Amino acid sequence: MSADPKIAELAPSAYELTSYDKEHAITYMRLLDADADKADWREIARIVLGLDAALEPEGARRTFESHLARAKWLASHGYRDLLRGGWPKE
Repeated sequence: MSADPKIAELAPSAYELTSYDKEHAITYMRLLDADADKADWREIARIVLGLDAALEPEGARRTFESHLARAKWLASHGYRDLLRGGWPKE
């Protein structure tokens, strides 16, 4: 697992845990934490995803929203597979 994994334009939408999900588990947790704190999406995109919403607002918003949706899916459904398979190793 990379300390700073590359962020795809869109997060997976599969109904099962993917290798991308495992690689980005910490990113997903950071997204959920920032969202719970009601942080501005542009700030979350910059800090957590490494995106500059000022340069490409539509793309950054789309990437942010897909990753937050995936993080919420992981928190409500996919975590079972993550726990069953074990936490990704560094």
